[in-house]
Amino acid sequence: VLQKLGVGPGAVLRTRDAAYKALSLTGDEPDDVLITHMAAHPTLLQRPIGILGDRAVIGRPVEALLEL
Repeated sequence: VLQKLGVGPGAVLRTRDAAYKALSLTGDEPDDVLITHMAAHPTLLQRPIGILGDRAVIGRPVEALLEL
């Protein structure tokens, strides 16, 4: 999904999420660390993410989904 978005995991973090604060994340952690935290705490991931074929967009604002 990150490849389809064309971004690293730090770009899809919800920085206002309680888990972000509880884990003392900065967004500068190594990609594998951020992905591990996202897997354990799915609320860290921006959503919705629309996927169509080989493209994806973060649906914030929801109108961004129209780009697909």
